[in-house]
Amino acid sequence: MSDLVWDDVRNFFDPDLMGALPDVSVQGVAVEDWQTVFDLVRSSDWGWEYSEGGVSGPLPPAVEVLTRPADADTVDLRVRPVPGVLVIFRPMSAEEIDFDFDLRELQGQQGVDILCGFLTTLGRQLGKAVTMTAEGDYENPVLGFDPGADRVVLMADPELVQLSAVADR
Repeated sequence: MSDLVWDDVRNFFDPDLMGALPDVSVQGVAVEDWQTVFDLVRSSDWGWEYSEGGVSGPLPPAVEVLTRPADADTVDLRVRPVPGVLVIFRPMSAEEIDFDFDLRELQGQQGVDILCGFLTTLGRQLGKAVTMTAEGDYENPVLGFDPGADRVVLMADPELVQLSAVADR
C-alpha cells in the first residue's frame, strides 16, 4: 500500500500543472551522502548508466565525481527503478542531491506507488528528507519523504496547485 492515494495527489502528477520534470532534492548533504546514493544504485536491482559528456562508463567514487573541474563535462547518473521509469541524478554539488523524473511515466496509482517507493528507499538510506517541488520552484515542496514519519507525506494542498495554475493562465 502506498503512502499516498492517486485521487488525492493527481494534481501533483499533472505535467501541465507541475511541469513534466519536477525537481526532487535532498538538502544538507555531503560527499558521503552522494556515496551512499552511488552504493544504493550499485547494490539495488535497478538498471543504471553513468556518463560523462554523454560517454558511458563505470560509476566512480562520489568524491571523484564531485571534485572534477568546474569546466568538466556534464555528469548524469540515469537510474531505472522499474522498467519505463527514468530518474536522472546530476551530481554537481556536494551540498545537495538533486534529481528529476518524468511525470508522464508516473500516472495513476501505480505511478504514485513507484515514486513513493523510490523516495522512501532513498530517504531511509540517507536518513534525510527528500522533497519534490514543481519544475523550477525550489522553495515550495508539495510532497516528500519525511524521516520522522518514515513515509512520504503531503507538504502542500493538491487543490491549491490547480487553483494556482488556473490563476497563472
